[in-house]
Amino acid sequence: MRMQRLQALAGGDDAAAPATLDRRSFLKLAGLAGGGFALGAVPASADQVAAAGAKAAPAPPQAFVSIAPDNTVTVAVNRLEFGQGVHTGLPMALAEELDADWRNVRAVLAPAGDPYKDPLMGLQMTGGSSAIRHSFQQYRELGARARAMLIAAAARQWGVEPADCVAAQGVVTAGGNRATYGELAPAAMEMPVPAEVVLKDPARFRLVGKPVPRLDARAKLEGALGFGIDVEIRDAMVALVARPPRFGGKVARFDGDAARKIRGVADVMLVPVDGGGTGVAVVADGYWPAKLGRDALKIEWEDSGSTVSSAKLFEEYERLAGLPGLVALAADLKAMAGASRSIEADYRFPYLAHAPMEPLNCTLQAGIAGNRAQSVKAWVGSQFQTVDRAAIARVFELDPAQVTLYTTMAGGGFGRRAVATSDYVAEAAHVMRVWIGNGHSEPLKVMWSREDDIRGGYYRPLHLHRARIAVDDSGEVLGWDHTIVGQSLLAGTPFERFMVKNGIDATMTEGIVGNDYGFPLRLAVHHPEVKVPVLWWRSVGHTHTAFVKETLVDELAQMAGQDPVAYRLARLSGTRQARQRAALALAVARSGYGTRKLPAGRAWGVAVHESFDSAVAYVAEVSLAKGQPRVHRVTAGVHANRIVNPLSAQAQIQGGCVFGLAMIRPGFAIEIENGAAKNSNFTDFEPPRIGDAPVVDVHFVPSEDPPTGLGEPGVPPIAPAVANALFRLTGVRQRQLPFVLG
Repeated sequence: MRMQRLQALAGGDDAAAPATLDRRSFLKLAGLAGGGFALGAVPASADQVAAAGAKAAPAPPQAFVSIAPDNTVTVAVNRLEFGQGVHTGLPMALAEELDADWRNVRAVLAPAGDPYKDPLMGLQMTGGSSAIRHSFQQYRELGARARAMLIAAAARQWGVEPADCVAAQGVVTAGGNRATYGELAPAAMEMPVPAEVVLKDPARFRLVGKPVPRLDARAKLEGALGFGIDVEIRDAMVALVARPPRFGGKVARFDGDAARKIRGVADVMLVPVDGGGTGVAVVADGYWPAKLGRDALKIEWEDSGSTVSSAKLFEEYERLAGLPGLVALAADLKAMAGASRSIEADYRFPYLAHAPMEPLNCTLQAGIAGNRAQSVKAWVGSQFQTVDRAAIARVFELDPAQVTLYTTMAGGGFGRRAVATSDYVAEAAHVMRVWIGNGHSEPLKVMWSREDDIRGGYYRPLHLHRARIAVDDSGEVLGWDHTIVGQSLLAGTPFERFMVKNGIDATMTEGIVGNDYGFPLRLAVHHPEVKVPVLWWRSVGHTHTAFVKETLVDELAQMAGQDPVAYRLARLSGTRQARQRAALALAVARSGYGTRKLPAGRAWGVAVHESFDSAVAYVAEVSLAKGQPRVHRVTAGVHANRIVNPLSAQAQIQGGCVFGLAMIRPGFAIEIENGAAKNSNFTDFEPPRIGDAPVVDVHFVPSEDPPTGLGEPGVPPIAPAVANALFRLTGVRQRQLPFVLG
């Protein structure tokens, strides 16, 4: 993700509208029934809407904050909550400036709507570690405006100056006068929305910067919080789709008679699927009969679609790496000719599935006239609300205004719910359209199994890196010639015109094109076209560029006869690298690296990397157990500017660290053979288990600057840190992920 305005992705969803309600176009709409206060209409939660069914479903809300007569403050979060903590972080920012009593604050996920678009991106989305980074200031200003309106109402009611009023903990006082926010709410609605507000001095923060338990924690612990997969609409049916075994394949013919005989199965239908292919949908009155029906299908597939394999791709990528590529970073490498020493290395990175704990799903309900949808409601854990809403509208040939998309909680995503093609959402819409065309009217929940999810494509691309580094007798780098080969994530998407320059996809070179260490570095790329759908994976290009960069820098430190930490600190010398330098110094100091003796059989491994404007350094303590790395403890130094909620921030780094450890595990690779994924479930694409998780101590560099990203920066440095420790234990450099040992 980048900070361009990307309204074009909306596909007609009022692309020219303002991205957000800025201070001069702030909307004040009708208040709550019962005399409440709202900046916008009060949103109902997705669970409430789903439970109420079609008759009671509210109109699309346009709201950020509401105050009910009982003093409850409800904050609409303009992002997807899928474990990262934004459901608490943004309400904290708003409640801080509102001076609300945190005990009375609630949060709901905003539906798709123009006011909820990212202030910098121009569409409603969650990705690129941008939620707090882009909306912290926005939510502070929302809270400050609401507070000013409450104070103005109190001042008018009491005949005093606003400056004489004090707002704190949900109460406004002036002399002997006292009123709660709930009591002032109706009158506050009559006040003009201030164009300009003065925000708090951070020294007066009561919430921001303090460890605050998450608003959704109790419901999750008790199993009461509904996710997209839990949505229940009255009379809804469940649909499962048999998709082509090869990407882009089509049904030649099928026999659904056996499926139709299964109790509960209502229909078997030929449907369009992603990539121009076709599949067969089985609709039933529950997941299990739908699954049994799908298992009973007899499908003959056309001999079409992709025939690619991972092994052949690596061979082709090796060939391409030896050819001139598109130059992403130029440098004079003449000095390499006289080098006395060199490093020549190829690095391999496989396809990776996202595999969130909650498989993909989308629930749809339509207003129907004459076997055609006139309006559609969707419940989905979307990272791309604007894009997905527009995709549904296109399938049904509706205006986006006729589609209401309710954002549900999601059980993970890691990028898989942010697809420019809206693959799984558009597919659900196609299934619903065929269902309606066959004379049905019931809502549909289109679900994916775990096997569907892992075999369904949109993987982190397969990459090959080739590095040739020349070093003189003193260990100084004379030149670094680097080539990356891999599919473009952005080719053919609306993002291409913003983020592909001179044919080079910025998501593939990020993390290395910045040349943090200041070496003479020439970087070239090749973007072969491959019939495997690909997508960003948590931390995007940094997942592979950081590994190559940080393991090679460790190798260069060894060749120079220097300590790997000292080598890095000496070369992260510019102003731009100050954040990495501070993060690394903090991690080293807190870990005891260089001063604390490790138990026998353990070694230190170090790596530092900046992504999404945040720098993360890891110092890992690693041993070998049964021939595989065992990570005992990781000490993290993090520079992410102001930390809004230390509890969530710490969890983000810890989660990112463990997520990144998956990349080193034996077998953690999607193997493509004859155009299809061989993997099927966690049995053959196994993530780390609880027993694999190390202790992760997280320390933040203090800063008063605006927050930067935290959802993804914890991922990239862990694999190289462990690889560097393994070298000290084995004397062997790791040149691929997952590791190859023994």
